[in-house]
This record gives sequence, C-alpha cells and structure tokens, in this order.
Amino acid sequence: MSAINDVQTQSEATTELSAGIGAESAFRDALERIRAETKKPIYETWFKNLSLVGIDDDVIRVGTPNQFVKEWIEGSDLIHTLALALRHTYEQDLTPELVLTDQPEDESEERAVAPPSPPPAPEPAPALGGPLLEQDSSVQLKNDYTFDSYIVGPNNRLAHAASLAVAESPGQTYNPLFIHSAVGLGKTHLLQGVCHTLLSRDVGRRTKILYLSCEDFVNRFIEAVKDGELEQFRYKYRNVDVLVIDDIHFLADKERIQEEFFHTFNTLYNAQKQIILSADCAPSEIPTLEDRLVSRFKWGLVARIDPPEFETRAAIIKQKAEAKNCRLDDDVVNFMASHIDSNIRELEGAINRLVGTSSLMNRPVDLAFAQQVLADIVGSDLARVSMKDICDVVVDRLKVKLSDMQSKKRTKRVTFPRQLCMFLARELTDLTLADIGAHFGGRDHTTVIYAIERIQERTQKDPEVAHLVEELKRDARAQSSSSR
Repeated sequence: MSAINDVQTQSEATTELSAGIGAESAFRDALERIRAETKKPIYETWFKNLSLVGIDDDVIRVGTPNQFVKEWIEGSDLIHTLALALRHTYEQDLTPELVLTDQPEDESEERAVAPPSPPPAPEPAPALGGPLLEQDSSVQLKNDYTFDSYIVGPNNRLAHAASLAVAESPGQTYNPLFIHSAVGLGKTHLLQGVCHTLLSRDVGRRTKILYLSCEDFVNRFIEAVKDGELEQFRYKYRNVDVLVIDDIHFLADKERIQEEFFHTFNTLYNAQKQIILSADCAPSEIPTLEDRLVSRFKWGLVARIDPPEFETRAAIIKQKAEAKNCRLDDDVVNFMASHIDSNIRELEGAINRLVGTSSLMNRPVDLAFAQQVLADIVGSDLARVSMKDICDVVVDRLKVKLSDMQSKKRTKRVTFPRQLCMFLARELTDLTLADIGAHFGGRDHTTVIYAIERIQERTQKDPEVAHLVEELKRDARAQSSSSR
C-alpha cells in the first residue's frame, strides 16, 4: 500500500502543478473546438460536461459525469475526437484517460490496485452506404406500405405530395410534417412510405431513421426514468436524421413526457433533422397538449386526410382484390364502394371476407354473391338512409329550397344541390336511377347518370367538394338514426 500511496501523492502533486489557469483555459478551448466541429446533440450529450482532472507527462485525465458517458466515449470514435482537440490546444501529444469525477475515494483506491475490466465495445459504426432504420417499437414496417401501393385521390393528395417531398429531401422541405385523419384512412401507410423510400435510395451516406409509435416513446421514457438512464434515452432519440412517430396524440395528459418531447423536438429541428408525426386530429385539437408543442407542430405543414370519395374507394377495392389474385366485376366494385365508406380498413376487411368465402365455397364473385356475403356490413346502410334524409341535410347545408330542386329550374344555385342529392341517393340508398329521378320532378335516368358523373368529376378535382360530400354522407346517416 505504501507504493500505491507514493504513486497517489506524486499524482496529486502533478495535478496541482498542471491543472492551473493555463491548463484549464486550454481544456476549455479544446471543448470549444469540439463544439464547433460536431453536431450540437453529440456535443451536448457527450462533451459538454467533461472537466480537466490533471496532466501526468503525456496523459491527460478527463473527468466524466457518469460511467455510461465514460464507457461510450471510450468505446467509440468520440475518444479520437477528444484526443485530436486536446493535442491541438495543448500543442503536445497527450493521451486522454477518462475518470469518474464523482466516485468516492475508497473506490478510487480500489481501482488503482485492480483496474476494472474494459466495458463492452459498442457496435461498430455502420459503413457508408444505405440508410439505417431503427424500430424501437412494436410497430413494424409492412412490405406493402409503399408509395407505389398508395391510392391517391382528392381526399389525400396534399398529404401524399408532402410525404413524397420529405422522402426526397428530409429536413429541407416540410419540417415537421404533421398528418392527421380519422382511424383507418392511410396515415401510417404514408409514414411507412417515407421510411421505405429512404431505405431504398442510395444516398451515399448512412441516414439514421427512427420509427416508432408514441405509446412506445412514452413507455421507453418511463423505463429510462425508472432505471436512471435518461441520458441514454435522450441520446438515442436526439441523435437521428429522421424521427417518425405515429399517433402523437398519445402525449395528451402526460405533462412530463411532453416536456421531454419538447426538448427532443427542438434538438432535432435546430439540427435540421426531419420530424414526421401523425395523429387522429389536428395539433390544436389534442387534449391538454402544451401550446408550445401545438405551435411547433404547425411550423412545417399540417395535412389532413379525409375519407376517400367513391372513385378512390373503387380504386382501392380493385387494387386490394387484385393483390389477392381476384378480379372483381365493376358492378361488385361499385356495390362495395357505394356502401362501405367509413374507412379503408373496413374496405380491406370486406375484401378479405369476400375473397376468403369465395375460395372456401369455390364460387365466383358476382354481385348477388357479394350482396349475400356482405349483407351484415352494408345491409343496415341500405335500409337506414332515405331520400328524405338526404334532401334534409342538403337543404340545411346549402340553404336551398326542396321545391326549387324538384322544379325545372337549371340555375347553378339549384343544379349543384340537386346533383348532390342524386349522387348521395345512388351511394346511400337502394333506389334505382328511375326512382331517384322521380324525386326531382320526374327526371329520367340519363339525367341522374349525368348528375352522378358530374359530382364524381368534381370530387376528383376539388378537395373542398370531396370534403363536402363526405360530410353530407355523415349528416344523412346521423339524420336517419335520429329519426328512427
């Protein structure tokens, strides 16, 4: 022990001589050099809290706040970054040795006698090449959730175009990109489409993508707090190129986690890293979400996805059926698109049932078969909505008289509401074309067909008309339910 004490006494004397004002100033200059040459999240996490302990000949002892920081720096290229900065500012060949600044004296003596075994080396840095996806989540990328398989219509055109732009230039166009819609309308498909596109591109460097659900982000934070590993948590989520979080509305009513995500958001945004979020409502409609987060979520682009209109639903049905090697006749497609319009997942469920039942029964899929198999899904819609319900909501919404729509008038103010009623009647009721025409002054079926085609055309070209149609559908169903 006397030899050890002599070594410690000599070391302490050398520290007192070498850690003076000049040495401290040079050390601060080294940290400043690192700050200027590295990304802000890296400097803030690993270098900011380092301190000078002492210099012995060609060894400079650097204090670290905890064991995790010490092991991470020693096991990565960060140790070389530190060594280069120190050699430059001290103008001599110094080898950095990391020590814990808060360890007890008895622990220091024990370490002097028996140095600890080296920490496990972290995984080697990935080679340059394609991007890297991390999925710290129960959510997994689906192979078919790509842009190529995404059906674009008036209801989702803006969200789709913005997602493509972000995938082409992450961090440069819309940041953050915030996509919101009701359940089952394609938010997750777009988020995963961005991930797939980034993964498939040869960008010449390693783009680090982190994709997860907000629920998993919350759970990881709780685990980090419980295990005392907040620094590791912060480094993981603030040291990425693209952060994609699904269902960010899960932050509601979680004040401390909102605080954590606020700083994560700021770190990534200031470093020009791409942030992509989805929710079931607009930022301002998320309950108890802090105003500063609402404001930041609006900094980039907020894009809404509406329920798909008839033509888009028909295209989705055809695509999903063909993916299962089943080609549906147009009358079957039109039947399904007319009566299943709440969300895409319900469409997929109907297709799975139809194709599966057809295979089990060894029967071709025709209109009669589709009506039989899907009766419990579409039957209530057929019976529930009446022409009166449709006319009532159109009259109330567009402030037009029913008598004018049933007259021979052809002014724009009357023609558009009349065409809307005909279109909605075709989608929401089981009335024939002749029955629909009879409700509007005895018009023939060709007039009804023209009206339906005009509304279909306008919904494809005008998102506002598409949105109006979907709202009128919901209002008509609600009107019918309340009158029963």
